[in-house]
Amino acid sequence: MTSERSRDGLIGHVLDDRYEVVSKLARGGMATVYLAQDLRLSRTVAIKIMNDGLGDADDFARRFDAEARAAAHLSHPNVVSVFDQGSDDGRPYIVMEYVQGCTLRNLITREAPMEPGRVLDLLEPVCSALAAAHAAGIIHRDVKPENVLISDRGEVKVADFGLARAITAQSHAATTGLVIGTVSYIAPELVTRGRADARSDVYSLGIVMYEMLTGRKPHTGDEPIQVAYSHVHHQITAPSMELSTTWRDSRDPLPAYVDALVTTAANRDRCNRPLDAGVLLAHLRQARAALGRGVTEDAHLVARMRETTLSEETTAAVPPVPHAAMPAERRFTPVTPVSPSFDVSADGAPFYSTGPVPYSPQSPITRSLPTLGPDDPPPSRHRVRWGRLVALLVALVVLAGGGWGSWYLLAGRWTTAPALATLTQVDAQAAAQASDLGVVFEQEYSEDVPAGQVIRTEPAEGERVLREGVLTAYVSRGPERYAVPELVGRTRAEAEAALAALTLAPSVTEAHDDDAPAGQVLAQGTDAGTSVRRATTVDLTVSLGPAPVEVTDFTGEAASDAQAWAEENAITLNATEEHSDTVARGVVMSQEPAAGTLHRGDAVAMVVSKGPELVTIPSGLRGRGAEAVAEQLQALGFRTQYNRLVSGQLGLVLRIEPAEGTAVPKGSMITIHVV
Repeated sequence: MTSERSRDGLIGHVLDDRYEVVSKLARGGMATVYLAQDLRLSRTVAIKIMNDGLGDADDFARRFDAEARAAAHLSHPNVVSVFDQGSDDGRPYIVMEYVQGCTLRNLITREAPMEPGRVLDLLEPVCSALAAAHAAGIIHRDVKPENVLISDRGEVKVADFGLARAITAQSHAATTGLVIGTVSYIAPELVTRGRADARSDVYSLGIVMYEMLTGRKPHTGDEPIQVAYSHVHHQITAPSMELSTTWRDSRDPLPAYVDALVTTAANRDRCNRPLDAGVLLAHLRQARAALGRGVTEDAHLVARMRETTLSEETTAAVPPVPHAAMPAERRFTPVTPVSPSFDVSADGAPFYSTGPVPYSPQSPITRSLPTLGPDDPPPSRHRVRWGRLVALLVALVVLAGGGWGSWYLLAGRWTTAPALATLTQVDAQAAAQASDLGVVFEQEYSEDVPAGQVIRTEPAEGERVLREGVLTAYVSRGPERYAVPELVGRTRAEAEAALAALTLAPSVTEAHDDDAPAGQVLAQGTDAGTSVRRATTVDLTVSLGPAPVEVTDFTGEAASDAQAWAEENAITLNATEEHSDTVARGVVMSQEPAAGTLHRGDAVAMVVSKGPELVTIPSGLRGRGAEAVAEQLQALGFRTQYNRLVSGQLGLVLRIEPAEGTAVPKGSMITIHVV
């Protein structure tokens, strides 16, 4: 795979001779997620591959690799597992557990506003996952409903651990000013100083709780910068106040301790939030237990919801992670406030919490101020004036740079997606480059846009996009048409498979046919070669084989009647003849089968009577001795009797009756006239 190949080219590609990319699941501004098959372990996985345009590729790959390893070490039942990581043609990727189901965003869209018990049930495993991450020194930085996955079996899992940190580190290194985190859920400190700690995740989860309870986000605006401004300068209202103006009167009011749980977690002042997700988890479980007991009012519980650390009462509910067991960077040590205008960051360094551009005492402003030792003489007024002037100039430079940085952070680094619709691929490439954007092309069918022209883009025309980012342009392949294949003579299964491969649908009618075996296609309603749209229905007539025939028993009836029935029903009549002394000639003596059901083309066996067996009376009997003639006739199977014309002993044969040379049934009586 070359760096120029489009994203669509990854489908069917095998990463590191192990992961076969099957399809694209989702695409974001920083990465694209694909469904893949692990060929070595025969399992389905999700693979996240980083997009282009995120700064220095080598530095980012190194940080991305380190964060992937850190996330893989985070073993928790409510965290999407990381199986593997690697790099394909210089682009890093992470192999993760594939969770089949939906996101919390889907549930919010369908169910919000939700009952508080439902909200806490869903968020307890999320908070538990974040608590484990914070205990391991991992900050999520992008907690939002889209990153909470709910499997078909009801398991709740948090995704994208470590990815936001990797990109944040890269952005600082590249001085691009990129803010990580969806703007609707971003913590104020990420907006103002681009740094996050465990309380930033707590804030985002508080905003998610508010949205689940009320059905709306607390901070809104026409532009992302307006939303970010609201995060920094406005406290959220209690969810119960929002519900009182938007929800029906029949809904039970939210308990005050649920309001306190949400407003404390989403407090814009990070010092007034729970220290980390472990503290929030304890509060959440206490609130959930109170809801289960039907508690509606509890002032003491409201006060506990506003605590920022674990008290003795909350410790009984959820034991905190021992301080000594935490990584060094996670150990928050009490710091005496420098002044009312200072706050303390996670690493212990104070910074100003007011104004659009916070700075610490270690900034160029404070570093430039002169310091005096115990034995140093006081500075002269001239030196003090120059020191103040230098400090003022430095402060102005820093503030100007900070102002420019804030502008670039929130507005300057963005541009608008150009209008590429109806342009050719060449023209679209040029238009994107003119807007400082890259573009990759994917093809899809269109009934309205001619082949070769752009149908739409992601992001859409007019939407904000990072400068030097990448647009995805969908180019028309023209109308989607398929040629109907030749189906007559194929089996039904073969015909249906051929149509399915072309996204066409069969409509089957069955009919009996004397010549075609059952299951064979006799006719198709749309001629082969006809060009039709996707999902067009093609009529098929499929053979049921020869029609069934009810057998008639012709025993004792004329064989001619059986022959006529056989010809009418396409039955083969296998008839044999035998002599019978009792059944007349031409009459059916026996039949096989004599009853049941046959199909056209089957055979019936019959035995037809030839009547009795005939024997010809020999000639030359006249004038011979009567006794000798009688013996000869009896030997031929006849019975004999004498007719004496003259009394006395037997003499010579005068004549025979029936006459000599006559054919008569064997066993007939022959009269010998004797003189």
